[in-house]
Amino acid sequence: MSVTVKICGITSEADALAAAEAGADAIGLMFYEGSPRHVTLEQAKAISAALPPHVMRVGVFVNAEEAFVHQALTECMLNILQFHGDETPEECSRYPVMTLKAFRVQGEETLAELEAFPSAGYLLDAYVKDALGGTGATFNWDLAVRAQEFGKPIFLAGGLTPENVAEAVRKVQPFGVDVSSGVEIEPGRKDAEQMRSFVAAAKEHSRLV
Repeated sequence: MSVTVKICGITSEADALAAAEAGADAIGLMFYEGSPRHVTLEQAKAISAALPPHVMRVGVFVNAEEAFVHQALTECMLNILQFHGDETPEECSRYPVMTLKAFRVQGEETLAELEAFPSAGYLLDAYVKDALGGTGATFNWDLAVRAQEFGKPIFLAGGLTPENVAEAVRKVQPFGVDVSSGVEIEPGRKDAEQMRSFVAAAKEHSRLV
């Protein structure tokens, strides 16, 4: 089965359409105000409306109020909710769509946290102090391989680029890969050619494993 490709941190309709044209299966909309890739509800609604229906819209939240998550879910036509903060298992289970819980992987101790979450999938990212993703840092992919033991879909993130995503897919065989800074001109601005290269490399090598 071909790996699912998510391009996160989309901030404009133009970048969203370029991601779709590149073959991305999903785009991520960052609702965390502390991120350089933050979008407002109005921006997210416009981006979501511009996308073809087959592209999944993922809302990314960090310790957001439940009412705001519900509002974004409805108004921005989100298909998946990704929680990247200190949300509890109970908080992640309050919504009627698929959820992803993001973990910043430090080591073996992170794996012990996964089983407590009933979410439909895990997003595994690199741990960087005082940062919540989009750092360009990688982590030990052997830990992502071990996380497969929990039987949940794994999205691999953290420092993926067009140059290393093929090796990541070969080694981890994740359900999905997630990229943000690895296909950017600057934070919040994507490079169309880099997106095409990333999707092509991920999809080609996922067919070979």
